Amino acid sequence: MRKVFVDVTATFTKDGNIIPMNFIWEDGRKYEIDKVLDKRRAASLKAGGQGIRYKCRVLGKDVYMFLEDYNDTRN
Repeated sequence: MRKVFVDVTATFTKDGNIIPMNFIWEDGRKYEIDKVLDKRRAASLKAGGQGIRYKCRVLGKDVYMFLEDYNDTRN
């Protein structure tokens, strides 16, 4: 399985939560996230990397999205 990076629109709540709302797949199609079913710190065992894993419902199917941990050195 290969890792695919996508653009995501998310809501940032006042208490610091990040809620993904939709994403644009690599072919340009936009998918709405119907519901976030689970959020937890986890590693991607298939594609590598670690961070926050979101289990989301999209078009009636469960999909996993990751917000990877990284160090932003642009500060």
